[in-house]
Amino acid sequence: MVRSAGSPQDTAGGTNPAQIGLGVKLAGINTNFSQGSAQTTGRSTDLMIQGDGMFAVKNGNETMYTRAGSFSFDTQGNMVTVGGQKVMGWQATDGQVDANGAIEPIKLPLGQTIAPKETDTVTLTGNLSAEAATTDPAIELPISVFTETGATESLTLSFTKTGDDAWSVELPNGGGTATINFTDGVPTTPTITLGDYTVDVSKMTEYSGKTNPKLNQVDGNASGTLASYNISQTGEIVGVFTNGMKSTLGQVALANFNNVGGLEKVGDSMYRTTVNSGMAQVGTPSDSGLGTLSSGMLEMSNVDLASEFTNLVIAQRGFQANSRIITTSDQILEELVNIKR
Repeated sequence: MVRSAGSPQDTAGGTNPAQIGLGVKLAGINTNFSQGSAQTTGRSTDLMIQGDGMFAVKNGNETMYTRAGSFSFDTQGNMVTVGGQKVMGWQATDGQVDANGAIEPIKLPLGQTIAPKETDTVTLTGNLSAEAATTDPAIELPISVFTETGATESLTLSFTKTGDDAWSVELPNGGGTATINFTDGVPTTPTITLGDYTVDVSKMTEYSGKTNPKLNQVDGNASGTLASYNISQTGEIVGVFTNGMKSTLGQVALANFNNVGGLEKVGDSMYRTTVNSGMAQVGTPSDSGLGTLSSGMLEMSNVDLASEFTNLVIAQRGFQANSRIITTSDQILEELVNIKR
């Protein structure tokens, strides 16, 4: 301090302090967590966060956080980062995920199978002509159902008009016969029973035109083994089985913080919580503030190279100017020394 500030007086106004600079020092280093651009990889386990969330990963006994989504599955089915940390989320039970529970390392159930299930319900659609006569030949509809072993069995349904707004449906070989009654072109009852099967006829109609009953779907399935998987925008890992069925196997979790800038870097794009970051707020992708996932993509660096080169040139010019100040100061001191000579 060369001169302190002076207060206003009756005969003079106040004066500001006169002081020299306090020098140059590091004020702080802040991490920029803004969204980076996308790079397509085509790998289903590569995940990019579209939003502010972070992946939670297990490193030994410690949970860390990262936005780097280059993942894979190891030989034991664990979903891991390139450094071997286990990705956290929720395991599914019978195809259902409880996102209210605690997160845990995600493990793909390698070799998982789906047991065969016998067909119970057959759903039909199409039209039975209101113009048909009771003397018209029966209309046959071939269908395939699943047995208790998962094998397919071929059956034939036979439709015959029996009266005004009434049709008989027969399942040969002891399958039985049932009647569909219509009112204003709509079945009066949504289902009928043929042998061991419940037949849903609620989507059928009786209007003028051709008779064209169709099979909409049958329940039940053959046995199947996990063949592949995909990951949705909400982080659900959906397994695809050899019988064509799909089932949710788990879900990736995302985390956010009150002060993401307060996280501590630990290397390899990993961060840990600190007293200034706050505790992790964990939820599913698409939850408010967490963002969604894009499978087959990775987030690239958010550094603007053009801007950083500009900043580098500015810093270089500043350094050059400061170095010349030192040179000039040396010259002034040299002149002062020469004055005494």
